[in-house]
Amino acid sequence: MDQLFNRKYIVQGLFIVVALILLGKLFYIQIISDKAFSSAESNVLRKIYKYPARGAILDRNMKVIVQNEPVYDLMVIPNEVKPFDTLGLANALEITIEDVRKKLKKAKAQSPYQSTFFERQISVQSYARLQEIMYRFPGFRTQDRTIRHYPDSIAGQLFGYVKEVSPDDIEKSEGYYKPGDFIGKSGLERSYEDFLRGEKGVINTLYDAKNVAQGSYANGKYDINAVSGDRLISSLDIRIQRLGEELMKNKVGAIVAIEPSTGEILAFVSSPGYDPNQLVGKDWGKNYMSLIANPYRPQIVRPIAGQYSPGSSFKPVDALVALQDGAIDPNTTFFCPGYYMAGNHKVKCEHVDGTINMQRGIARSCNTYFCHVFQNIITKNGMKNQRQTYAKWHEQISKWGFGQKLGIDMPFEKKGIFYQADHYDKIYGKRWGYTTVISQAIGQGEITSTPLQMANVMAAIANRGYYLKPHLIKGIGDKNVVKKEYVVKNYVGVDEKYFPIVIDGMRDAVNSPWGTAKESQIPNILMCGKTGTVQNPHGKNHSVFIGFAPMNNPKIAIAVIVENGGYGGSYAAPISSFIVEKYLTDSIKPRANGYTVKAFAETNLLPALIDKTKKFKPTRLDSLKLKRADSLKKVKDSLKVKPALLKQTVANKLKVNQPDINHKPVTPK
Repeated sequence: MDQLFNRKYIVQGLFIVVALILLGKLFYIQIISDKAFSSAESNVLRKIYKYPARGAILDRNMKVIVQNEPVYDLMVIPNEVKPFDTLGLANALEITIEDVRKKLKKAKAQSPYQSTFFERQISVQSYARLQEIMYRFPGFRTQDRTIRHYPDSIAGQLFGYVKEVSPDDIEKSEGYYKPGDFIGKSGLERSYEDFLRGEKGVINTLYDAKNVAQGSYANGKYDINAVSGDRLISSLDIRIQRLGEELMKNKVGAIVAIEPSTGEILAFVSSPGYDPNQLVGKDWGKNYMSLIANPYRPQIVRPIAGQYSPGSSFKPVDALVALQDGAIDPNTTFFCPGYYMAGNHKVKCEHVDGTINMQRGIARSCNTYFCHVFQNIITKNGMKNQRQTYAKWHEQISKWGFGQKLGIDMPFEKKGIFYQADHYDKIYGKRWGYTTVISQAIGQGEITSTPLQMANVMAAIANRGYYLKPHLIKGIGDKNVVKKEYVVKNYVGVDEKYFPIVIDGMRDAVNSPWGTAKESQIPNILMCGKTGTVQNPHGKNHSVFIGFAPMNNPKIAIAVIVENGGYGGSYAAPISSFIVEKYLTDSIKPRANGYTVKAFAETNLLPALIDKTKKFKPTRLDSLKLKRADSLKKVKDSLKVKPALLKQTVANKLKVNQPDINHKPVTPK
């Protein structure tokens, strides 16, 4: 028993001795020796975020059109900065001492405790000099990342730009973004930000007292590798995108080309355009303000934000709806004396066609014919039911995409103007009918559309009754994922049997001697199309053309808007023909009429100088909307004082432009 008792005290004694030894060692380390203290003071663990490379973007032929370039930034944590060699840092960065002080003051104001940009995109030479002397600048560190580069220097509005995150971006990101991160702000860079940005990495790095990195903590055991963003394959054909921008040089307008069978956008031209490389790097702010100051507003993405009356290019849609409704048949004829009487006011037609059928009416863009078509549609159910019939017609036209967003994979798409019957009820009460809105019969009045919507209409006609949602990205990541919404057919509510007669008329518009686009025939290619001339209250009318080719088994549908271009056959139609030919044949043959790409590219249609200060008059994309709203207000006001003059007032406000089919476009000089 005594032996067991003694053993117990021996074990207890050993524990006490070990404990005393450990306590003594701890006392020595913390109190007597300063070795551990010095080590802790001289080694700082920092989380260094590694920025992934954004995903590259390729065109439909796998050519890289958006890529990355490496750059270096100098970062600073103001609270960790100690007195340093200001002149040495200024010399290394090739800036002045005053610049150093200003930048440090700005960084402190932004955040004393967070890593902030001190100098962006320092040169390789400056980076090399800094690496040798970084120990002299506590609180500073270099950071490598990538910035965007656009090899072809085109499609600025399409690609958009990347910018440092704002406080609002950080708040909405649920913790992903931190100050100093970058985010897509417009265009495809914005729409596909979640795919392009990748995943940030983290390196837990030890720094010594001289601000020199000592490597990863625990040999990188707790580090996280950065993951590059997903590659995107766009639907663009860079060949015709480049050609389109060349043809639209010194012009205001847009070009949209679509592959009808897929809804893939082949060309997306907004003019004036800009080099997307201008919105990359240290000069971003200066270049952006320069774009904003440009009176022609190149920052506007005209294919989806430009709102124009479709003009005569609307007529094929109205014809198809009328055929489906039974308001007319393919053999219906009307007499054209050179005008159409809408009540007691006259809608002019620039030529006298006599008795004319649908096919020839489309080819010759006869206003009289299509006013009669519209009258038949709206009065089909009786004169007293015009409002209800208009509501149904509005529903049918809306199926083609008018008055609504098509859902393209780009931000800030506009839906255009297309009023429902309720809108006219508020203005006219029950005292309105087809003569009140007769201008819509020929694509004028209270109806506007974007170039994208116009091109989409052509895709639907090319497909004989349906379209697929237009989109710019056809594949995401290594697996080329396609969004499900882009493979769904959207039917326009017109049976296939009604399309041939309308398509024949569009064929004749381009390929017959009496067609309004006869100067835009393409050698060995049968293109179908429709010209339009859109009112412009600020100058010369806008030139419009929509079409597709070939006639059978179409491969491309297109819409072209050239502001101040006059008749549709003058500029929009020839430009379309060059793009269609280039896409289908990868070449452009000499034209019998002498038209050349060079001549059209060199033609300047920008609005002229308007005063002695050499300032330009901006093109107002919403001018038609504003003018029409003003007109309607005046009509409404007139109801209060002179109700009897309502009909005449409406008549005076309805002004219709008609293309002159006898006008022969002159080769641009």
